[in-house]
Amino acid sequence: GNMGTAILRGLYESGTIAPAQTFVHDVDSARTETMQKPGAKVAPSPELLARESDRLVLATKPQDMDGALDSIKPGLSENTLVISIAAGISSAYIVERLGAQTRVARVMPNTPAIVGAGASALAFNENCSDDDVRTATLIFASFGTAVTVAEESMDVVTALSGSGPAYFFYLVECLVDAATHLGLEEEDAKALAGQTLYGAGKLLVESGESAGALRERVTSKGGTTAAALDQFEKQDLGAVIRAGVEAAAARSQELGK
Repeated sequence: GNMGTAILRGLYESGTIAPAQTFVHDVDSARTETMQKPGAKVAPSPELLARESDRLVLATKPQDMDGALDSIKPGLSENTLVISIAAGISSAYIVERLGAQTRVARVMPNTPAIVGAGASALAFNENCSDDDVRTATLIFASFGTAVTVAEESMDVVTALSGSGPAYFFYLVECLVDAATHLGLEEEDAKALAGQTLYGAGKLLVESGESAGALRERVTSKGGTTAAALDQFEKQDLGAVIRAGVEAAAARSQELGK
């Protein structure tokens, strides 16, 4: 899928791994062709993919995980690190299906990985070695930021950074709608709102300052920014956002049951 392709692209473009060191497989053969780079090898089945892999990335949707685990199990070695990016699927669930000694890294990346700007959180089960931690972190750091968290935090991570891009896209939609309502041309509103989102994110990441500090710097007492923020506070925007994140985290928990 798209995320599997993004992971491969990040590894290739960063020089972390060469195409000749990779095997790819997708249930959609046309997708496999788009993922493949010169020198990369195609595994004709999930079982053979597992048999050839030292590190196996399962870029599978949660609802497809049972079938994926069953299909790789016959070819899987205890020496293979299994990396899952499926939301809500715990490492314990994977171990139950694949065997008690299975080394599992559970990862929540997000869609900006497609443009080399992903945010990924990784959790490792007790079977994983220090080398497993280094290797999996290197894979996901090749296309953005990678942090290690406790597995019990993964539902929150899913709600924050996994689903988070959609929240910012929705905010841009709302800003564009408001600006066009006030008379700005839609294309101009889209261009300005999109660049503002990009610039604010870049400033936050590269400045090393907190979001609160940057917000305060933009907000002059009695000015235009303060007027907008006052309305957000009156409408309790913080509570609305908190409720949304809590709903996403609860849904992530449900997917794992």
